[in-house]
Amino acid sequence: MVTVISTFAGCGGSSLGYKWAGYKELLAIEWEDNAVQTFKLNFPEVPVWQRDICSVTGKEILEFTGLKKGELDLFDGSPPCQGFSTAGKRKVTDSRNDLFKEYVRILKDLQPKVFVMENVSGMIKGTMKGKFLEILQTLKDCGYNVKCKLMNAMWYDVPQSRQRVIFIGVRNDLEIEPSYPLPKETFISFGEAVKGLPKQTVPELSNFIKDIVPKMKQGQCADDVKKGAGFQTVRLYNNKPCTTIMKMLSGIGFGAQIHPFENRVLSIDEFKRCATFPDDFKLIGKYQDQKARLGNAVMPKFMMHIAKHIKEQILEKTGVKQVANVS
Repeated sequence: MVTVISTFAGCGGSSLGYKWAGYKELLAIEWEDNAVQTFKLNFPEVPVWQRDICSVTGKEILEFTGLKKGELDLFDGSPPCQGFSTAGKRKVTDSRNDLFKEYVRILKDLQPKVFVMENVSGMIKGTMKGKFLEILQTLKDCGYNVKCKLMNAMWYDVPQSRQRVIFIGVRNDLEIEPSYPLPKETFISFGEAVKGLPKQTVPELSNFIKDIVPKMKQGQCADDVKKGAGFQTVRLYNNKPCTTIMKMLSGIGFGAQIHPFENRVLSIDEFKRCATFPDDFKLIGKYQDQKARLGNAVMPKFMMHIAKHIKEQILEKTGVKQVANVS
């Protein structure tokens, strides 16, 4: 069975994708308490370290897993991306933008056959382009053939329009070109995704938007009804994918996603469907905490397609190639 180790694991979105693709997860690393407790509830078979990534070394990972340098099949990570995000204050100097260096440090120590690194689309736009090129070169300097692609999860069985930058690196000695799964030609709409769910209970709309929401049509944002009301509060189309679920927004006021026909925010069950988490996936905390977990996660079905492609088109083609030049 192919092996994977996940850093910045969150509540386990990417872990679920790897599991569905037939990988064995040897270790997950995450520091946020709610995310770690959620991960443990849903993946009792996977060891998880609640650690600051800056304190983790490749040596102790190898000792814990029993692996030798170069034996791990895939190293995964989604370093925090708030400094790059177009939904926040885009700052090149944001310290969170440099957490990828910790990912790279461990990558050098482990020298896996393949790595996957996910980030927001904002890292390749505008003032962030220079930082992106620095990241790309740093990854190549670790001894990998690296490709990067902007992908939208809506073309990979996720009923949510969600653009992400996906880096895939294959160790140079394996002499295999990185590649990506082909997108589907059709998408899953919000209406199709939530079909069959029982009547949902949700928090009340905040005073900020409760008088505006009844006037909003499908596809409209609150700003279309009242200037200054917020362009990130939107009524979803029933026949199109959900808009991007975000961690930073509470979901009941500014930045709310409004049901196509009902004057309410989406329920956690509806968010789970739009994020491709199973209905029985356990989340803890208040509504905002649970939404934050889903908004911060890698979409499981999206990662499943990527992981399955890597397993079939890269890892299974390594054949009898020997680990070389990894010391």
